[in-house]
Amino acid sequence: MGNGSVKPKHSKNPDGHPGNLTASTLRSRVTELERELRRKDAEIQEREYHLKELREQLSKQTVAIAELTEELQNKCIQLNKLQDVVHLQGGSLPRASSDKVPLEVQRKTSGLVSLHSRRGAKAGVSAEPTTRTYDLNKPPEFSFEKARVRKDSSEKKLITDALNKNQFLKRLDPQQIKDMVECMYGRNYQQGSYIIKQGEPGNHIFVLAEGRLEVFQGEKLLSSIPMWTTFGELAILYNCTRTASVKAITNVKTWALDREVFQNIMRRTAQARDEQYRNFLRSVSLLKNLPEDKLTKIIDCLEVEYYDKGDYIIREGEEGSTFFILAKGKVKVTQSTEGHDQPQLIKTLQKGEYFGEKALISEDVRSANIIAEENDVACLVIDRETFNQTVGTFEELQKYLEGYVANLNRDDEKRHAKRSMSSWKLSKALSLEMIQLKEKVARFSSSSPFQNLEIIATLGVGGFGRVKVKNENVAFAMKCIRKKHIVDTKQQEHVYSEKKILEELCSPFIVKLYRTFKDNKYVYMLLEACLGGELIIRTNFCLFLPEAFDYLHRLGIIYRDLKPENLILDAEGYLKLVDFGFAKKIGSGQKTWTFYVGPNVRFWLFSSPPFSGIDQMMTYNLILKGIEKMDFPRKITRRPEDLIRRLCRQNPTERLGNLKNGINDIKKHRQTEECEGLIKSPSLPSPTSYHRPILSGPTDHSYFDKYPPERGVPPDELSGWDKDF
Repeated sequence: MGNGSVKPKHSKNPDGHPGNLTASTLRSRVTELERELRRKDAEIQEREYHLKELREQLSKQTVAIAELTEELQNKCIQLNKLQDVVHLQGGSLPRASSDKVPLEVQRKTSGLVSLHSRRGAKAGVSAEPTTRTYDLNKPPEFSFEKARVRKDSSEKKLITDALNKNQFLKRLDPQQIKDMVECMYGRNYQQGSYIIKQGEPGNHIFVLAEGRLEVFQGEKLLSSIPMWTTFGELAILYNCTRTASVKAITNVKTWALDREVFQNIMRRTAQARDEQYRNFLRSVSLLKNLPEDKLTKIIDCLEVEYYDKGDYIIREGEEGSTFFILAKGKVKVTQSTEGHDQPQLIKTLQKGEYFGEKALISEDVRSANIIAEENDVACLVIDRETFNQTVGTFEELQKYLEGYVANLNRDDEKRHAKRSMSSWKLSKALSLEMIQLKEKVARFSSSSPFQNLEIIATLGVGGFGRVKVKNENVAFAMKCIRKKHIVDTKQQEHVYSEKKILEELCSPFIVKLYRTFKDNKYVYMLLEACLGGELIIRTNFCLFLPEAFDYLHRLGIIYRDLKPENLILDAEGYLKLVDFGFAKKIGSGQKTWTFYVGPNVRFWLFSSPPFSGIDQMMTYNLILKGIEKMDFPRKITRRPEDLIRRLCRQNPTERLGNLKNGINDIKKHRQTEECEGLIKSPSLPSPTSYHRPILSGPTDHSYFDKYPPERGVPPDELSGWDKDF
């Protein structure tokens, strides 16, 4: 072995034993491996079967979770309604309170029925009390310069970034964000103090600048808030209560903004932008003669596009369908000319000038180049398709203008009557009926109406108290509102507005006002009695609504308080729209700048809202995602789903009912057109005969709940705000 030879290694069999493998050993080993393979195959099959079972269980659980989520959302809606009733019965406003006046009927020495809460009635949450002294002609006062707070540039940048990161605020215009930053002010808190307390009303939005904050629900810690993060944002949208507490773990510094300032900023910037765009359009020869309502629609369609220096906005020779108004910056116009290889400068356009207007009329081949002269050039744009869908083609506008000008010298009432729905044919009969009843009640004492009236029953707080004329076979509804409560909640303007609007209206689908009264404790409205009950569950009556709202919109009136409690049936089963406390007359083509639910909602919201979540934050997240991301319940069929989706487009200019044909597009939708002929006029047999109320007489109030009286008498209110009531 010393010669460097190497001893070979001993071979081993698969069991680790040395030695040569025999054929029988190999056969035995193969058999063993085959047996092991079959065992493994069986084990795999068993696991695959188990996995299949788990997948089926997961699928079933997913469906169950979806169903439970839908049920939970419905329960949340019902819980909110019950909470509202509990709050009302407890003598306080609902947790998401509004400027809605609780219409209360209290016991007087003469026997007037008492205050009570109508079961299931839900107060509005869209408006807030007016904060100024009652004066119909005095606008809200807001000074942006006084609201500004000095900050250095680095602080402004950090606050701006924090606001822009917030999902509810990042969609605001840059100018609105800038104004918010300017008006935010510093608020410091000591360690252990609460910036926000759960259950308390909220009025501020905050940005954390220094320190550490933690969020609690009850005693449970939910999260901490990073530096330069926005929180409390729901409070600036409406006057809700806080859903969680925010506690200072260290000394902290925040930047805060009040809701009233935020809403004034939104109103101020929107009004300024609206006026600027309107002035731009008035300078366009093609559009300057259009009436206000058409201009308003065009303004709503305008979108902003930005260009950097050297960008071509329009290229010579290309087909174009877009009209441009220069909102910011400068552009140059160049054109090809004989004798020059390159396009030559023709002129320069500045802010307020426009180009491409021919594209709104027909196919347009661009005759020049439009090139941005500087960075951040902003253009307002509208394309021909949007223009035609929203306000009509150029030929349609010409015909419209001919009719519009021909009507300018006619009486406004006659003009509305000519163009209103067919049920207006009954206006003479309705007017005659009103005149007869008004003559009857005109004899009543202005300060003591109950000398001539007999109390029959209370129909509901938030609705009507009903009374009966003595010795006459006529029933009325008396709306009794405590004057002290009106003053305390600063609702004088809304009450006067309701009175004036109802005095103007005469429609078969709107409750009629016969007369108003007042004394030291109340103001009263004597109205038509509708005893067929409330439209809480009878959703098939919704097709009456387009007629009522079409009539209101023709008069330039917006309603703003649609809910089942405000839809009541008369003795024949016809729908009546009641309670005009939120209504406002703004005129044709005008806007209001307060925070209310969009008008389109009234055409589809007849059950559970599609955006309901288990809390307010989830609800807002669903709204921001848009209707396109919503899955509809299986019980909603294709036609109503299509109607709702088209009514809820995120871009208002694309919504059904906001196009050139207006409300007629809704009436002609397949979901509503089959019933359209039934609701044109109450002179036809009741379309709701299968739900027609069965009443024993003109004072039968069996469709309304019974309510107990309330102890106590309201105090006198003698400030004199109601002198013209």
